[in-house]
Amino acid sequence: MEQFNNFLILLDSNLSGSWWFPALLIGTGIFFTIYLGFPQFKYFNSAFKIVSGKTKSTDQDGETTGFQALTTAMSGAVGTGNIGGVALAIWTGGPAAIFWMWITAIFGMTTKYVEVTLGHKYRTKLSDGSISGGPMYYIEQGLNMKWVAILFAFLMMITAIGSGNMPQINNIALVMNTEFSVPKLFTGLFLGALLWIIIIGGIKRIASVASKIIPIMGLIYFGGALIILAENYQNIIPSFNAIFAQVFTGSAAVGGFLGASFAMSLKYGVARGLYSNEAGQGSSPIAHASSKNKSIDQGVVSILEPFIDTIVVCSVTALVILSSGVWTQKFDTNFSKTDMVILEGTYSDEKNIDGDYLYPKQINELNSYVQSLDSEIKEFSGELIVEDGSLINENITILHSRSIAEDVTISDQNNSNLYTGILNVDNGKIIESVDIQGKSLVSSAELTAKAFSQGILGQYGGKLVAIALLLFAFSTSITWCYYGDRSTAYIFGEKGVIWYRNFYVLCFVLAAVIDTTIVWNIAYVVVALVSIPNLIAMFVLRKEMKSLSDNFEVK
Repeated sequence: MEQFNNFLILLDSNLSGSWWFPALLIGTGIFFTIYLGFPQFKYFNSAFKIVSGKTKSTDQDGETTGFQALTTAMSGAVGTGNIGGVALAIWTGGPAAIFWMWITAIFGMTTKYVEVTLGHKYRTKLSDGSISGGPMYYIEQGLNMKWVAILFAFLMMITAIGSGNMPQINNIALVMNTEFSVPKLFTGLFLGALLWIIIIGGIKRIASVASKIIPIMGLIYFGGALIILAENYQNIIPSFNAIFAQVFTGSAAVGGFLGASFAMSLKYGVARGLYSNEAGQGSSPIAHASSKNKSIDQGVVSILEPFIDTIVVCSVTALVILSSGVWTQKFDTNFSKTDMVILEGTYSDEKNIDGDYLYPKQINELNSYVQSLDSEIKEFSGELIVEDGSLINENITILHSRSIAEDVTISDQNNSNLYTGILNVDNGKIIESVDIQGKSLVSSAELTAKAFSQGILGQYGGKLVAIALLLFAFSTSITWCYYGDRSTAYIFGEKGVIWYRNFYVLCFVLAAVIDTTIVWNIAYVVVALVSIPNLIAMFVLRKEMKSLSDNFEVK
């Protein structure tokens, strides 16, 4: 698994981790924002009027209302990216990463407007009477490139599993296990069965469930967040200062956080922004295509999606984490081999004296904590002597979860007994299978749960996050199965959908017990791959989009 994870990191470093992908993603949004006359601001009020029903859009063939299509797309976008993904962005890129999430969302509002409008216009009615739309249809019909459309649909099938499925249940299972001691496999099996019951009902049942879950989970999550923010009101302004002060320099080391370079803040801000609101990814147009609204009207409605998802929900999560201070604190946790490395020498994060040397300076060094090949810091190779769970070696430092580990205890596998003996280490990695516990930074949904557990909510804060995450992430998995089965229907016809759904649910169950880091790295790779053909197709169809946009009457 470690070799597979390294392969994923290598792929990611050449996709979303490279300079050209953020440039392509944000550049597309900037181009259309200027080319179409800033529609995310110009049509913002119109979007609310259309979705609320104050302005009626001409009914056309479709299976859902404009509101149901929006909430379905929202349920696909509002998931672990808003709870675990924001925490992951701060953990890797520091507070400055949140700024780049905002930038991605602002221009993503225009990107979403374009892809949804085109996806709705080129939708088609299948032989069974169901509506199917999305980038594969405007790539085929608008560009006359069937093979690229098939490639996109195939990548979307993979993305639905690698992005909309696996990270969701992985985070649900982790938090349910941490907060309620529910076995991860049980969570996967139970929710997998429920997922199957819902998805066999198609878009109408999915839209019905989504339109009910979204408001409920919003109230639960925002209620808890407002309590935390009210309790830490004095830290809200400093949190904004932390976000803006180091945007172009990277995030400085503080507490247990060893710092992050500008490149890492940019990379993870953009990556988490894209993963959160899905602008340019080509997924939301598949849900919006089912709407009975006119194409351009549904495109205007979709402007609200990145705004609510990233500007509102992600910002609330970020402020809770930053104002509570948990992002710099170390907590007792079980160490993951993927996130752990052993260094030669003794280092300290006290007063951040070693911070400049212990975090990767470049974006493609994610898997290494060594600054460069000629650095004095080396990854340890040799033997570790352990007695009653404690390390005897003195001249080493253990890093876990991008922080210097403390109070480390080593046990036999499955935590049965404290370990005594010799452990072999190769290039910073322990070869033997043992369980390691200690204090380190935490990331993903666990970090958000820690933030909600501070102060007046206490242990109930973590449970609130677990419930909210359950609703957020499960609804995401439901919607993404629809994206995958529409892509399957495009390539293989409706007969292939049942097989895809079976495989989707199987992966859902398995991901409940897979290493979290590997799951997120899979998501990074597939999200970037599926976005590329969609962004290029949107640019090629820019003149057609310009004509549609110019004919829209402001409501």
